[in-house]
Amino acid sequence: MVGSVEKHLLERIQADDAIHLTLVDPEKVSVGSASNLAKRLARSETTAIMVGGSTTNSTVHLDKVVKAIKSDIQIPVILFPNNVTGISQYADAIWFMSLLNSVDPYFLVGAQILGAPLVKKFSLEALPLGYIIVGEGGTAGIVGRAVSIPYKKPELAVAHALAAQYLGMRFVYLEAGSGANQPVPSAMIRTVKDALDVILIVGGGIRGSEQARAVVTAGADIVVTGNIIEEAGSEGEFEKLIEAVKDGGAARSRCRNEQLQSFRHKKLSTKPLT
Repeated sequence: MVGSVEKHLLERIQADDAIHLTLVDPEKVSVGSASNLAKRLARSETTAIMVGGSTTNSTVHLDKVVKAIKSDIQIPVILFPNNVTGISQYADAIWFMSLLNSVDPYFLVGAQILGAPLVKKFSLEALPLGYIIVGEGGTAGIVGRAVSIPYKKPELAVAHALAAQYLGMRFVYLEAGSGANQPVPSAMIRTVKDALDVILIVGGGIRGSEQARAVVTAGADIVVTGNIIEEAGSEGEFEKLIEAVKDGGAARSRCRNEQLQSFRHKKLSTKPLT
């Protein structure tokens, strides 16, 4: 069943063709700074805030951070757990995800089995996600014991993404890893998107407007960046990145419409005379 948070994401994607989500690592913020950051993020028009990190281990601190973020904003807060310790009852939803290229069964399904009763108990909206580590992979790849997919092997990313779709997952996430030297290449994004019928999320290594626009133009429906609002130095710079996501979505939509019109024109022009 599709819940209110998923409907919100889908409606925004339908309206803008692509959206931006901000990832906040609870281990890197205090309760006070989390509240201030959330207000700035809401003003920047990010669609939702994800909360989680590869090394999150304090559920007490996580609860405080989520409550602080939610206290002054209306946009959804979605958990991005690294383990069962990444689950908080105060969030709106949770990426209920499987790390598809992990060699450890725990990250494929073990943690999910342990966490499922908590998701039920806290009435969190579960968003089924196939999580795929590519490129450098960063800390997420190390902690999750993933066999990272090389950027030059997009066909392997497609195979994993299709497996997620056929298993019923409604979202696929290509993760380059926090702090990656470069984001997921456009060629890989485009190849995966062309094969999928579900929402494609791309994150990791995206540090500026041009990179964000390129990721969207290649096919990403959702772009995820970390706390770069702090690194950007001003809300204006961060807003430019979000605007670039919208611009990329609009450009992709125009291109799609032009291709459709061209196809219709060719079809009409080749119609046999009767």
